[in-house]
Amino acid sequence: MEEVRGTKGDIYTKEIIKKILDEGCLDKNPRPKYSDGTPAHTLSVNHLLYSYDLTKDENPLITLRPIAVKSAIGELLWIYQDASNNLDLLKEKYGVDWWDEWDIGNRTIGACYGETVRRHDLMRNLLEGIKNDPDGRRHTISLWQEEDFKDPHGLKPCCYQTIFNVRHGKDGIDYLDMVMLQRSSDFLTAGCINQVQYLVFQYLVARHTGYTPGKFSWFVDNVQIYDRHIEQAHELLAREPIECQPKIWLNPEKKDFYQFTQDDIKIEGYPRALIRKKNPQMNFDLGI
Repeated sequence: MEEVRGTKGDIYTKEIIKKILDEGCLDKNPRPKYSDGTPAHTLSVNHLLYSYDLTKDENPLITLRPIAVKSAIGELLWIYQDASNNLDLLKEKYGVDWWDEWDIGNRTIGACYGETVRRHDLMRNLLEGIKNDPDGRRHTISLWQEEDFKDPHGLKPCCYQTIFNVRHGKDGIDYLDMVMLQRSSDFLTAGCINQVQYLVFQYLVARHTGYTPGKFSWFVDNVQIYDRHIEQAHELLAREPIECQPKIWLNPEKKDFYQFTQDDIKIEGYPRALIRKKNPQMNFDLGI
């Protein structure tokens, strides 16, 4: 019988976990702490690059544990569509509260993420740039803005830059390729979530600008597993993935990036109930 390998995300996830456990460097003086005040040490490796061919429905989504896809999409829209840093909006509109630990005291996360998008009009500049100069090589969004960080802010951006390029395929189709650069990834907690978010982001930008989603690449500078997540890491390696081929579905009646809602974006072919039963959710202590 042929071995069940799951999604490409499952394959990459096991590869990354094994690499960190086998080769990872233990940090000496970590910034984050657990809720009990204990330093949150990590094992980590540097400089990893993974790619997905969206024309073949390759996908970073995993079946080794359930992934909160709808919440992940909500956070993405909060940052780039609402261009907001307001935690009440994030909770009331999208049902997401996982940023509350970074509240700077006024129900915002301060001068970062969506606030940076708003201040520099990054999203509209990107969409107009791709439409007006498709062959340009400057279609970049950078959330790493040193001037913004001089104001009070929460966590500095982890997924900090996206770069888009239009590729005129030899098959006559014009594709939109994207790379997401991430400085740091708490892999077991959010590695899959971040990749799925930015995969959806690429689909939305491609729809708005009239291109076919092409190649999605994820470059992570430092990817880590926290010391209190080691047991879960070994359990994930032992779990059997579920054979499936998740696909991104966008409401065909919408093209404008700013008109999409959570309900206009779905993951088809992702057997959530089966995943919850076979590979149940895990709990992770957060390093804050």
